[in-house]
Amino acid sequence: MQQLSLFGDRFREFSHASPVIGFFKLFLDPFIVVATFYALAIPFEIAIDGVELIFAVLAFLLTAIFLDGVFLFVPGYSRPWLGLGRFVLEWSLVLFALYLIGEVSGFDAYMYPWYVVTWAIMAPLALVFIHLLFRLFVLHPGRHNIKKVIIIGTNKPGQLLAKNIQNNNFLKMEFLGFFEDRDASRMGGVDPDQVIGDLHSFPEFVSKNNVHQIYITLPMTAQPRVMAILDYLKDSTISIYFVPDLFVFDLINARFDNIAGLPIVAICESPFLGLNGVVKRISDIVLSLIILALIWPVLLAVAIAVKLTSYGPVFFMQKRYGEDGQSVLVYKFRSMTVMENGDQIVQATKNDSRLTPIGGFIRRTSLDELPQFINVLQGKMSIVGPRPHANAHNEQYRKLIKGYMIRHMVKPGITGWAQVNGFRGETDTLEKMEGRIAYDLDYLRNWSVWLDLKIIWRTVLSMFRDKNAF
Repeated sequence: MQQLSLFGDRFREFSHASPVIGFFKLFLDPFIVVATFYALAIPFEIAIDGVELIFAVLAFLLTAIFLDGVFLFVPGYSRPWLGLGRFVLEWSLVLFALYLIGEVSGFDAYMYPWYVVTWAIMAPLALVFIHLLFRLFVLHPGRHNIKKVIIIGTNKPGQLLAKNIQNNNFLKMEFLGFFEDRDASRMGGVDPDQVIGDLHSFPEFVSKNNVHQIYITLPMTAQPRVMAILDYLKDSTISIYFVPDLFVFDLINARFDNIAGLPIVAICESPFLGLNGVVKRISDIVLSLIILALIWPVLLAVAIAVKLTSYGPVFFMQKRYGEDGQSVLVYKFRSMTVMENGDQIVQATKNDSRLTPIGGFIRRTSLDELPQFINVLQGKMSIVGPRPHANAHNEQYRKLIKGYMIRHMVKPGITGWAQVNGFRGETDTLEKMEGRIAYDLDYLRNWSVWLDLKIIWRTVLSMFRDKNAF
C-alpha cells in the first residue's frame, strides 16, 4: 500500500495553518467577485435584481467552494506564478458550474451575455490584483522587525518548526539554532551545526545574541526542565512559547480552542465543523444538483433495466452507520436477487450467484450507487467520504481494527479516498479492511474541497476499469 500522509504534512496543517487563507477563501475572494459583478453593472446600465441577484449569490458560493483562497500570493509559495495554472482551473470550474446551473434552470436566458463575459474576464483579474497588493504591502517580508528565534528541543515538533521558520520568509523570524541535552545519536538526523549547545548554555547565548523568542519543544515528561527554563526567563522580556508534543496521538483535525476561557486541544474531531461544514454541505448540494441534471437519463435507463431483468423492487435500501454512528437508510439500484439487511451480511464476490443478469455490470461501473445522490440531497450522505459498510460489518470490524469507528464522525460518502486507491469492492481479509480504514482516516486528516474534486475525478476515470469491483 502506498504511503499515507507524512507526519510533516499533518504538523504543518496543525501548527502553521494561516487564518489569512481562510479569510480570503470564505469571504474576501467571493466578495471581490461579487463586487466586480456589481461594479460592471454601472457601465452596462443593469439593475442588480431578480436573476442578476441569484447569479451574484451563486457566484459568491461557488467562489468560496472552488477557489483556494490566496493560493497565488500567500507565504510558502516562493514562485507564485506557478499557481496561475491552478488558479485558471479553479475559475474555470466556477464558470462551468454557473453555466450548468443556468442551463438547467433557464435563468441564463435572462442575462445580458456581454455583461457576463466581461465579468468572467474582469473578476479573475481583480482577484490577482488584490492578491498581489496584499503580498506587496501586507505580507512583504522586508528585513525590518526580524525576530531572532531559538528552539529548545530537537524532537519532531522542534525540527518541523525550524523547517517552517526557515522556509517561510513572511514569518519575519530568523532561526538561530537548537539547544538540546541529548547526544547526537538521539537527535533524529538534526544537522549538528544547528545545535548551539545544551540547556545549561542557553542563558548565556540568549543574553549575548538579543534573542526575541524561545520555543520549547521538550516532551511532556520533561516538566522539571521546562519549569527551570521558565524560572530563568522570568527575568527577561523574551517571548516564550511551549510546543506540546501532541503527535504521539493519532490526530484527526487537531486544533486549539477554549471553553469559557480554559484552553483546550482537540485531538480527534470532525473536520466538518463550523465554516468547513458549511462549505462541505454547499459543495454537496451544488455538485449533486449538477450531477443529477446530467445523469437523469442514465438513472431512468438503469431503473427500467433492473425492473425488466429480474423480479423485485428497483431500489435496494439498507441500513448503514451514518454521521456520529446514527443509522441511515442508503439507496442503491438492486443488483442481487436477495435483500440482505440483517445481522449477517455476506459481501458480494466475483461471479456471485446472487447477482441479477445486469447486477454485475452495474456494480462494476458503480451505476448501482447513483441513487445515493438523493441521500446526499437529504443530508444523510456526502458525495465524498468514507464508504458506508453494512451494520453487521461495522460491529465485526470495530472490535478488530483500532480507530475503526472514527470514520463515522462524518457523513458516509458515495465514493472515497480508499476506493480510488485500490480498496474498492470485497474486503475478504483483515488486511484489506485495515488498508481501507487507513485511507478513510487519512481523508479526514487532509480534507479540502480540492481533495473531494480529485476523488470525484478519479472515481469517474476508474468506473470502467476497476478490477476490484463486482
